[in-house]
Amino acid sequence: MNPDKPLSVADARARILSSARGPRNAESVALAQALGRTLAADLVAKRTQPPLAVSAMDGYAVRARDLAELPVRLELIGESAAGHGFAGTVGPHQTVRIFTGAPVPDGADAILIQENARLEGGFVVSAQSVAPKRYVRAAGLDFTEGEILLKAGRRLGPAEIALAAAMNHADLLVTRCPRVAILATGDELVRPGEPVTANQIIASNTFAIAAFVEMSGGEPLDLGIAGDDFAALEAGIRAARDAQADVLVTLGGASVGDHDLVRTALANEGMELGFWRIAMRPGRPLIHGRLGDMAILGLPGNPVSSVVCGVLFLKPLVRALCGDPDAGKDWSEPAILGTALPANDDRQDFLRASLVPQDGGLPVVTPFAAQDSSLLRVLAEAQCLLIRDAGAPAASGGEPCRIIRLSAGSI
Repeated sequence: MNPDKPLSVADARARILSSARGPRNAESVALAQALGRTLAADLVAKRTQPPLAVSAMDGYAVRARDLAELPVRLELIGESAAGHGFAGTVGPHQTVRIFTGAPVPDGADAILIQENARLEGGFVVSAQSVAPKRYVRAAGLDFTEGEILLKAGRRLGPAEIALAAAMNHADLLVTRCPRVAILATGDELVRPGEPVTANQIIASNTFAIAAFVEMSGGEPLDLGIAGDDFAALEAGIRAARDAQADVLVTLGGASVGDHDLVRTALANEGMELGFWRIAMRPGRPLIHGRLGDMAILGLPGNPVSSVVCGVLFLKPLVRALCGDPDAGKDWSEPAILGTALPANDDRQDFLRASLVPQDGGLPVVTPFAAQDSSLLRVLAEAQCLLIRDAGAPAASGGEPCRIIRLSAGSI
């Protein structure tokens, strides 16, 4: 394939994902340290939950058939609390005081909630019948021992952590976090807080991309800023290799200007080029290749272009390296245009836009008027990216479209 021919976004993402190799090595981590990690093996329940029938409400454990004829008086013979069950058996016209989460005693098959009962001495009086199994959580209602509840490749969030704990796992086997080296390039860049002249700008991309990597399950490695000369660039590339990075992300210098040296520097170090242009906006110049076992992503220098490419390409790559089977999933969703749009050219657009939810319908999306790829303020205000296909005809407000939501978990 001609690496100089611009690829579609879909083709570029497919090629990036198909070239993802390791790190699928696994390590065991304590449950408390597993948030954000990716399971390396299926997780099997070590116990049944709940292990026996328990009450879903505060009230009285009863035999439902004893309440078939009302009113009824039941002899109160004991109490069952969470962690302290009643050891006896509920017989005819008997009951046991019970609390939420407590074991349902033998003989009982329903719970008479306390609102429908009153105490009279040592008896419980009810004018309300109850159906068998009412307010009883059966043994194994949630899961049973031996069930596979979390599959390999699942990212562990708070709900998954809670489930793993309930399954009685103190440690989890997870994939090693892929190491992603980040090398910013350009004589004009300085780090935040450093002295800056009128000819310089603050390097913001490094921090956005590092956050992307971390939120996607990777380990970012900041290699600093390389100036616009081959010696500095090649030193940065070698530092990534020495660090055994799984991915090297370069920021800036990916185009064809006199000071865009990154592609040549990578070639000098032995990179096998895959492609370097994508038919998209923002973000046309993007280098993809391999340098030994290390994947290369050369992102554009404009901050919005860099972040959009992070959404579309870097996050899926990191997830693929974590072993996520859904790494290449299309996360776009339908919406309704809030304004008319002109016909599009031969590049797929990703427009920063606002999103307004609608009761009972699709949200309405309106792109911001300013779409320059340097405008981080507009990016921070955007709730989504509005997707406009290459060659799309003019569209009117109210027509269907597709979006990618932007949230704290995605950018």
